[in-house]
Amino acid sequence: MSKYEQLATEIVKQVGGKDNIISLTHCITRLRFKLKDESIANDDVLKNMDGIVTVMKSGGQYQVVIGNHVPDVYAEVVRIGDISSGVQGEVGAQTNIFNRFIDIISGCFQPFLGALCAAGMIKGLNALFIFLELYTVTSGTYVMLNAIGDSVFFFMPIIVGYTSAKKFGLQPMTGMVIGAALCYPTVQGNALQGALEVAPYSLLGADAYTTFLGLPWVGADYVNSVIPVIFVVAFAAQIQKIGKKVIPAVIQTFFVPFFVFLIALPVGFLVIGPIITVLTGMLGNGFVSLLEFSPLLFGAITGFFWQVLVIFGLHWSLIPVAMLQMGELGFSVALIGTFPASFAQTAAVAAMYFKLKNPKEKELCPPAVISGICGVTEPAIYGLSLPKKLPFIYSMIGAGVGGAIMALMGARTYTMGGLGIFGLVNFIDPSGNASAMYIAMLAVTVSMAIGFGLTFFCWKDDYEEVDNKIMSKDLKMQKDSIGSPVKGTVLPLNEAKDEAFASGMLGKGVVIEPSEGKVVAPFDGTVTTLFPSLHAIGITGDNGVELLIHVGIDTVQLNGQGFKAHIKQGDRVTKGKLLIEFDIEFIRGKGLIDQVPIIITNSSDLLDVIETTDTMVKHNDELITVLF
Repeated sequence: MSKYEQLATEIVKQVGGKDNIISLTHCITRLRFKLKDESIANDDVLKNMDGIVTVMKSGGQYQVVIGNHVPDVYAEVVRIGDISSGVQGEVGAQTNIFNRFIDIISGCFQPFLGALCAAGMIKGLNALFIFLELYTVTSGTYVMLNAIGDSVFFFMPIIVGYTSAKKFGLQPMTGMVIGAALCYPTVQGNALQGALEVAPYSLLGADAYTTFLGLPWVGADYVNSVIPVIFVVAFAAQIQKIGKKVIPAVIQTFFVPFFVFLIALPVGFLVIGPIITVLTGMLGNGFVSLLEFSPLLFGAITGFFWQVLVIFGLHWSLIPVAMLQMGELGFSVALIGTFPASFAQTAAVAAMYFKLKNPKEKELCPPAVISGICGVTEPAIYGLSLPKKLPFIYSMIGAGVGGAIMALMGARTYTMGGLGIFGLVNFIDPSGNASAMYIAMLAVTVSMAIGFGLTFFCWKDDYEEVDNKIMSKDLKMQKDSIGSPVKGTVLPLNEAKDEAFASGMLGKGVVIEPSEGKVVAPFDGTVTTLFPSLHAIGITGDNGVELLIHVGIDTVQLNGQGFKAHIKQGDRVTKGKLLIEFDIEFIRGKGLIDQVPIIITNSSDLLDVIETTDTMVKHNDELITVLF
């Protein structure tokens, strides 16, 4: 069994099983499901599972936040759930337009986020080495590293053509060819302008320089672009859908893509591409206008709200704008205000380390800080600052101030590269000018100082030490005891002959080797579960404790033989009431183990569970003490 197989198995089960999964992708920290029915997913169970930070629902996605090891968990979920890796299928219409837009954007960019960041880091390092005068832009070293780093950006339509094809249900290779066609040198706007087949005239606010079958062709530059290929692929997916209905199956392999190319690409070049280019240009100009109107306001707003957008997965809506600017201008200002946000969040969590009293929460801080320095803040947000509220708000304030500094001082980013500390080199321009990087350093320093300072001096933990126990200040400790439902020898839970019980995954408790075949109520409560085979009883006490009494190991196969019930499911019982009788010798005679695991299934809701130190117990002897 692999390290994450059990976790992946439970995730598939708790999201409603593999039949409920439409598609699955992942980003840096999250599994992003599209489910047929989100209502049957067990949110509370998933949130409380070890290895899961939290569960989010946003943008039409069911997001399970895992942490830095999400690729390993993703691989196991894909294998166990028999999911086609990355395959999205056709985008449904069951959600609103805004959610669909966010879902499409995130689905197209997440699959190659790692490669995008890696390429950007190489470009950034290349710029850093030029700044340090280790070599020049004419050297072979620069040329090679620039080719490696710039390839993702130069051929972006091919990559997005592949990912968007999966998103819309188009054959992936067809999507790649569409992207490659958009990158072809002779169809770029500058090349068409040089051809001058016809006298230029205005169309859609641009000049047409040639024709296709007599139709005017407005040139546009698609290299480095991302939005046009998504729309062309979406259109091509509809052509493919029609083609599969009307073209005989025996010739679909080559005739379907033949007609897809012949219809979708001319429409893309003549209509979709020019319209999208005009609209995205207007959007980019709008961001630039806002920046020019008030750099302070622009940077403060984007910085302050960036982490909120990240929480709901809405930050993907701004990524294409930055990439559009990068392709057209060679630099971007759309996201400069967001850069300090991860550092402010990390600093707030670092301050929490010194204020937290709960050791379980405190031990989460160091890995969250390390992750945050590298730009991955989900563990810090979901595991620490957001549940405590104020530290999250303080980090937003720090990020807003840092964003204002970035915009006010005219910082620019020259590549979509690494996150966190690795993103500093994104601010070095290709000529080696590092002035924007120094601005980023200043903004990051101020953001971290504010996030750390406000958290350290203004926030107080809501836990305190009472009777050598760490508990919330809003709670008072209560103590209660659970009587032994069975007479016999007490063993530690880890000596149970069943791994599910022995591992503690079902909850804390003990094991009793019975000397008498009677089970009595351990406290006042209600019988919430009585299995038809009578071998297992679930009781919920008036104090809220949920107890499972499991008579024997694998005794379910007896189908009730050797058992006699004195109660039924739903009965109200008082402490000491006889619940069931079981024949110890009959169970042993069938070659089964007669151990009785007694498990508190909601152990995580209790402050502590203390097992008895006695080795022998009689009915109603104190077996377990619980602290609330």
